[in-house]
Amino acid sequence: RVYTRQRRTRRDMSLLRLASRLPRAAARHNLRCLSGSHSDFETVRKKVPATAEGVQAMIKEQARRGGTPVMLYMKGTPQQPQCGFSQQVCRVLHATGVEFDSVNVLEDESIREGVKQYSEWPTIPQLYVGGEFIGGCDIVTEAFQSGELDETFRAAGVKK
Repeated sequence: RVYTRQRRTRRDMSLLRLASRLPRAAARHNLRCLSGSHSDFETVRKKVPATAEGVQAMIKEQARRGGTPVMLYMKGTPQQPQCGFSQQVCRVLHATGVEFDSVNVLEDESIREGVKQYSEWPTIPQLYVGGEFIGGCDIVTEAFQSGELDETFRAAGVKK
């Protein structure tokens, strides 16, 4: 057993040495070692303003934008929520079939606090439809179950 443990360690060490050489080799050949994807497919993030007023203006613009009138401020992303409440709201939105944009509030503390101040609502996630604050997880879930959420989407002109 000791022999296999040492053997495994030697193999791991050789893999670590090989992995440590990759960034240097890539730099030598002018290559980028990221996810193996082209830079066109990287996430584009808008620069967060330094002032509280700037953050509020950015949140107002995001919540009211016309491209997708449904905006969710959440912890994590729709593909990988970092909180059960955010996951629940994503499930509700997916069940309704609407397209929505999202902002991961964990990426920047000023957005996380700014969205709470903007809506005067202390918790996240927060759902906006047509620039209007709808509510958090419990309110969105109840509105979905009662059919009010579909009515809100129709009133805002949200297409499914």
